[in-house]
Amino acid sequence: MRVPLEWLSEYADAGLPARELGERLTMTGTKLEAVHGPTISDEHFVVGKVLDAQRHPDADKLSVCQVDLGGRGTTEIVCGAPNVAAGQLVAVVEPGGVMPDGTKIKRAKLRGVVSNGMILSERELGLGDDHGGILVLDGDFAPGAALGDVLPLATEVLELEITPNRPDCLGVYGVAREVHATTGAELKPPPWADDPGSTGAVEGVEVRVEVPDLCPRFTARVFEEVRIGPSPPWLKARLTAAGMRPISNVVDITNYVMLLTGQPLHAFDLDRVAGQRLVVRGAREGETIDTLDGQTRTLEAGEIVIDDADGPTSLAGVMGGARSEVSDDTTRVLLEVASWHAPAIHRTSTRLGLRSEASGRFEKGLSTEQTMEAQAVATRLMVEVCGARLVPGTIDVDVGGAARAGGDDHKRLRPARVDRLLGMAVPRERERAILESLGFGVEDAGDDLAVRVPHFRRADVTREADLVEEVARIEGLDRLPATLPSRNGVAGRLTFEQRARRRAEDVLVGRGLHEVVGWSFTEPGVADRLRLPDDDPRRLFVPVENPMSEDHRVLRTTLLGSLLEIARHNLARGRSDLALFESGAIYLDAPPSADLATGATAVALRGRHDGLPTEVHALGGLLTGRVAPESWRGAGDARWDFFAAKSALGAVLDALRVEWDVRPPGHPFLHPGRAARVFSGDTELGWLGEVHPLVARAWELDGTVAAFELDLGLVIANAPQEIPFTAFATFPPVLRDLAVVRPADVAAAQIVAVAAERADAVEVFDVYGDSLAMHLAFRAPDRTLTDEEVDERMAAIVATLRERLEVEQRA
Repeated sequence: MRVPLEWLSEYADAGLPARELGERLTMTGTKLEAVHGPTISDEHFVVGKVLDAQRHPDADKLSVCQVDLGGRGTTEIVCGAPNVAAGQLVAVVEPGGVMPDGTKIKRAKLRGVVSNGMILSERELGLGDDHGGILVLDGDFAPGAALGDVLPLATEVLELEITPNRPDCLGVYGVAREVHATTGAELKPPPWADDPGSTGAVEGVEVRVEVPDLCPRFTARVFEEVRIGPSPPWLKARLTAAGMRPISNVVDITNYVMLLTGQPLHAFDLDRVAGQRLVVRGAREGETIDTLDGQTRTLEAGEIVIDDADGPTSLAGVMGGARSEVSDDTTRVLLEVASWHAPAIHRTSTRLGLRSEASGRFEKGLSTEQTMEAQAVATRLMVEVCGARLVPGTIDVDVGGAARAGGDDHKRLRPARVDRLLGMAVPRERERAILESLGFGVEDAGDDLAVRVPHFRRADVTREADLVEEVARIEGLDRLPATLPSRNGVAGRLTFEQRARRRAEDVLVGRGLHEVVGWSFTEPGVADRLRLPDDDPRRLFVPVENPMSEDHRVLRTTLLGSLLEIARHNLARGRSDLALFESGAIYLDAPPSADLATGATAVALRGRHDGLPTEVHALGGLLTGRVAPESWRGAGDARWDFFAAKSALGAVLDALRVEWDVRPPGHPFLHPGRAARVFSGDTELGWLGEVHPLVARAWELDGTVAAFELDLGLVIANAPQEIPFTAFATFPPVLRDLAVVRPADVAAAQIVAVAAERADAVEVFDVYGDSLAMHLAFRAPDRTLTDEEVDERMAAIVATLRERLEVEQRA
């Protein structure tokens, strides 16, 4: 929500710079997102008085004006507006001023006459679209006065994030109440304190509510002799600063009151309401309505409409109807302010994809008392701004009024409970002062406090703990001491699974990979881009009931898609060397079945129960570009590929003491011949390989892209929880090298495995064609091995390789 500081200060002036005030609000739960600068901010914008306006000697459509700027003297300005005339008070920008669009004003010669600045129109000030004439100021303003003191254009604007449980802060006065409680600034009386309206029936108008559970309160007032026209500049300026476009005085008043009170309103042209009656009812299946945005909406049964004798005329709580909207010919207005069932408004708005300022407030739940508060403010403005005559009476269909009047909104607050929950003592009088500053009524109840919850916090504050939270956030959450709950004889510790997961992540960080966090949401088309076959379980997406967008309407079934998206984002910004990993959840919506276990994440299907989707914690990596960054010593030649990625994956499994190997084949999204599956015994843990070039191209990636993914749950299940200690050897090893020639169908891993049966350590140090060379280490725990003993083991290795794998020692 955008809150102009000038408007806010009218009700609570903290006297603080905008950013400091925003930071104070952030610390109490109303987060500052940004501070926007003023539309005009320098001394070049002033009030001028036109002393004389004569036709330009060489241009019929230009006027040469003599303008009094007070202490700045009288200046000559050439103006093209047809409505400029002597005696007017106008908005002037002198040479050197910078316009809202960034244009710098200079002294200019127009058809031979020097113009020292410009007389401004509404559009040039950002107050509206009217560019047909200059803005004429109403009021007794002194020439030379700063324009920012006359119009709220020089105000900074706070952009605040309002949490869903605080709709009371979706109005300027609600934010002012927070400023009062947070800073101690004086809070002015609410703008609805004086209501110029009256109670009783309104002659000639009927309202009936057929769905009281969906509309607990409906109020309406009628205004006659309404003069439709543009709003005064001050009203336009405040709406513009708050992010709303001025339209006409009646519409602007409804928007202004909504921004001030947090309660939406709607104005009907009463002469266009058929039958002079309104009925609030549930829509019928297939009914249509033309809304104010020019669209025809088809409704579903149960959605709320307001209709007249000719059918639906407003989509309740979401948007008004075109048939009864206020126009330039309107002279009679019915002003409706109602309360609506929050979930119903949310469902309708979401289904239609129709988000409005009104629906965004109603779906958070507003109190019924706010309706008459908004009516009071709007009534005064309709009379003052539109010159309207208020018809006596107020239509007030209040279903829950009696229940509220007899209800008990009192909660007991025990100071001892406050101290116990917060871990620090807060004086009783300080608790009272905090709650009273927030609008709560407080009375003594022995050693405790009896707190009356105000109507605008009724849905949010329902128990004693909520009152404690209010005390804590105003007193200062940053002041709370660091304490642990009292747990006798209990010590906190991580589980084995938590420790193993952190260990796996730390290993990758130690290898130079950067952790990223991708969206858990994706779109079904990612399966096609990954070239997954139709029967692949990773096509069984879990749908999201209320997606944020079409691109986020299902849950991901693999980490690879989000890693590729993050890689594309980085590569588009010049980061070509990437080593990324993500530790996060993936989801599959499929029954457990062995024949579905065709993918690296298909192991997630284990443990599914009660028809619910299965969630698995996976660990994935994506690597492309150079392994080591470029430095003054030169560019690194090593680049990420299958084997470099295998090294990173192997480091994780080795750190967790998991026995593992890799076996073909890979997956459709991996390069043929440069991919493998990862196993521990007969259990498939995941996959490893270089991304298929067609898949990489789908994400706009060039070059070699290596990736891997592991099911961390299965990895940890195969990791020993206790590792027996093995004493370090005290005798040196005997080192030998062995070079062999291998057949094409024999993997290097098979050769290494045979050698490891008799050697204590095996390391491949050279591969050339069909040749493989290894370092072998031999040792004994109680002595240094003799050459004869080592020769015997070497001979056994060579013989076993020949017998099992037909591998010969290279001459």
